[in-house]
Amino acid sequence: MTYALRIGRTEIAYELRRSATASERRITVTPGHVEVLALSTDDDDDIAGFLDRKRKWLFDTVREMDRAIGGRHVVPRFMTGSKIPYRGRKMPLTVRRSDGERIEIAYRNGFLVDLPAWAGTDADRLVASELKLWLKQRARREVKQIAAAYGRRFGLAPRSIRVGDFATGWGSCGVEGNILVNWHMIFAPRRVLEYVVAHEMAHLRVRSHGPEFWSFLSSIYPAWESAKQWLDSHETTLSAEFLTVSSGSMKDDE
Repeated sequence: MTYALRIGRTEIAYELRRSATASERRITVTPGHVEVLALSTDDDDDIAGFLDRKRKWLFDTVREMDRAIGGRHVVPRFMTGSKIPYRGRKMPLTVRRSDGERIEIAYRNGFLVDLPAWAGTDADRLVASELKLWLKQRARREVKQIAAAYGRRFGLAPRSIRVGDFATGWGSCGVEGNILVNWHMIFAPRRVLEYVVAHEMAHLRVRSHGPEFWSFLSSIYPAWESAKQWLDSHETTLSAEFLTVSSGSMKDDE
């Protein structure tokens, strides 16, 4: 339900949502929208008292959002409405101001970042940093899952699996069986990420790129050619720095 809170001569509309699973009350602010999350056990006095304690924070945050919208031409790129490359598509970013204590990131058909009050004017850098960390962690998790599946199915046992930054290239397999995958592969469709992991896993069996290697790769990942074609055609955007990629021209996967 929608309500309004008057602070001085300013009236702030907000949506009230109750939750049976929430452990604490919370306010989130996005451009043009305020949501108040209340406990299912709260009565009107509980909610009114909570809002009264948050009056100054809410007023200042809404005013900050209004200023950002008014000066949109100078607003940093990591803001609501930006597009973040992920799995071959550009997904929407929503940045909200929250009265919580920690930066929180969720993914639900797009990225949702909750920024606490202490983020201040450094919000753009913080959002970029936290998103990069989230994407690296997701890349690490998916690479290890794919490698484990190939290891079980085809008896391939790398000495280690790591995800990191590459100056060039998408993956490597050292002579001792240590596999390293570029974290930027999280920007590619999963089938392309799987190709890179399968490619490096295949080197555990065949070191060279001769006919024997491609024959073995075909036996463990038959769709490698189309995945390689996608990677070859997107390599210039995919290998760019994160800040550049985030505002670049990477195409959606078709």
